[in-house]
Amino acid sequence: MKNTVITFRDAKQKKEKLTMLTAYDYSTAKLMDEAGVNAILVGDSLGNVILGYEDTISVTMEDMIHHGAAVSRGTKSALVVIDMPFMSYQTSVYDAVVNAGRLMKEGRAGAVKLEGGREVCPQIKAITEAGIPVMAHLGLTPQSIHALGGFRVQGKSEEAARKLLEDAKAVEEAGAFAVVLECVPAKLAELITEELEIPTIGIGAGNVCDGQILVYQDMLGMFSDFTPKFVKCYANVGEVMKNAFESYRKEVQDGMFPKKEHEYAMSDDVLNKLY
Repeated sequence: MKNTVITFRDAKQKKEKLTMLTAYDYSTAKLMDEAGVNAILVGDSLGNVILGYEDTISVTMEDMIHHGAAVSRGTKSALVVIDMPFMSYQTSVYDAVVNAGRLMKEGRAGAVKLEGGREVCPQIKAITEAGIPVMAHLGLTPQSIHALGGFRVQGKSEEAARKLLEDAKAVEEAGAFAVVLECVPAKLAELITEELEIPTIGIGAGNVCDGQILVYQDMLGMFSDFTPKFVKCYANVGEVMKNAFESYRKEVQDGMFPKKEHEYAMSDDVLNKLY
């Protein structure tokens, strides 16, 4: 059965945990879809793990559309959520609606995600009124990493915690169907989860959220530039891949690959006529 925003709403009411992972290509999305995850986020984290940028700020609309369309072609049941990249929605409500529409039409998204609280509520309201589901994102918001002073836990002081709670209520009121809480103390995430009628999706926000999301390269040990504290490595696929690459290189250099079983045959009669 296809996952939709209704799936998210019902899961919250039934207290059923939601599962999300990031993906950026057809093959990976197909595997995740077959594994039964509720949603796949085409995150602007592709700037780090796919494109090799130091941050997500350089990611463009064209990048998100390109990778989003690939992921959507690999999914049958998972809800595909595509990140709105930096400066695709902050400039104006009009720009936000137009760019969200492009992610739906060209990227084949089922929903879009954007970062921010009360300051982006006009955009959330306008996008949802245009018939496009919006997932909000609070806490550590990577597009604002320079303003936040780096990758740091958010909401630890009374003032910061109160702002996060108020922002969460504001994005819900604006029409968001779910909200990602990133790098937020677990007790604060629990309070926000209790206060909201929409589901919370945690990443570094403890076990109390209504669902969880991870970057798949992190949980498979494929990205070693930086590993956040909240990541659990479910399989060291990165090491398996590296060993396979090394074995391939060695066999080619030693003349061990390809062997006869990897070759295509032809008639000696045809070959002799070439001399």
